[in-house]
Amino acid sequence: MLTKAFIPYRGYYSTPFARWQGTLANENSIALGAATSKRFFESKGWDPKSIEYVLVGSTVYQKQWFYSGPWAAAMMGAEGSPGILLSQACSTSTFSVFQAAMGIENGLFEKSWCLMADRMSNGPHAVWPNPNGPGGQPIAEDWVMDNFGKDPWAGQAMIQTAENVAKEYGVTREECDAVTLRRQEQYLEALANDREFQKRYMFAPEVQLSKKKSIFLEADEGVTMSTAEGLAGLRPVVPDGVHTFGAQTHPADGNSGLMVTTRDQARELSADAGIEIQVLSYGFARVKKAYMAAAVAPSAQKALDAAGIKASDLGAIKTHNPFAANDVVMAKVMGLDLNSMNNYGCSLIYGHPQAATGSRLMIEGIEELAMKGGGYLLFSGCAAGDTAASIVIKVGK
Repeated sequence: MLTKAFIPYRGYYSTPFARWQGTLANENSIALGAATSKRFFESKGWDPKSIEYVLVGSTVYQKQWFYSGPWAAAMMGAEGSPGILLSQACSTSTFSVFQAAMGIENGLFEKSWCLMADRMSNGPHAVWPNPNGPGGQPIAEDWVMDNFGKDPWAGQAMIQTAENVAKEYGVTREECDAVTLRRQEQYLEALANDREFQKRYMFAPEVQLSKKKSIFLEADEGVTMSTAEGLAGLRPVVPDGVHTFGAQTHPADGNSGLMVTTRDQARELSADAGIEIQVLSYGFARVKKAYMAAAVAPSAQKALDAAGIKASDLGAIKTHNPFAANDVVMAKVMGLDLNSMNNYGCSLIYGHPQAATGSRLMIEGIEELAMKGGGYLLFSGCAAGDTAASIVIKVGK
């Protein structure tokens, strides 16, 4: 259990997420993320030079990604900070927040900034020399699509791993469609009263259209709503499977940022010093080949055990759910109320920019608990390689 790592209330943001090939498709996510963080610091009156450590979470290579950590730190105004790049597929943000918390716990630094930035659109097409290939033909890889399509260790596509887990746990097509509709309802609650909930944490990125013209992306882009009849009419992606394109997430672009610091500095930087946010624990799990979704529950249980609490103690649960079966299986294994998980939104509905996905979900969970007067938040999500990571955060008043 961690005891020294805290997050200032409203010391975080998430941009809206844009469906791939949308408004953010041509933006370098590291540059855009650093610029957005810098503008966020200005809105708070924070001096970026006071940030001792910057952790940049990113998973999709793009131009000058090699320099991601120190480059982003310098662009946001924290030139003296050692910027570190972390990449752990869909659990990048969970691991980054945990690493920042460990740095606070061990006294390595007292103030850190976690920037999560990814662009799934226009992913790189990598080519490696292969002099021994036929005619010297090179080896090529489509960074995004090829890795969605095949885990080199398990040998199967991500969608197939979801189907494997669904079959093992007896998840039906009807259950997947029902949870998709419920997650849509929850997302719509975040849009009520002119997006009142989302405006608690959402910060618009500035997109330069030309030297003289820019726009701000104010709201999620490309979210598609379904009906029960519409979902029922879709074909499974995998023959005889339970997931259609309506019951899985879509790639997206976006970034988010989050401060992890000491208790005293969190109070000083907080928008409400009466709301205390503490990072309590982390859990990681890996399961058998090609059963990625099954890793979520054991990782969550490890995080709960490390925090010294039970599932029944939780006030909010947020999950990265690339496939509807993820939530169904987690709820079955842990005895959770499937319908009360993921209030106000989740990646199943608003998309998945990989690194930024988990941090947005954590932020939404913190805001949900702030509205409720406090409680324990569990965030869990699966990741490539049949893994999953979870984190427990306490919100108190």
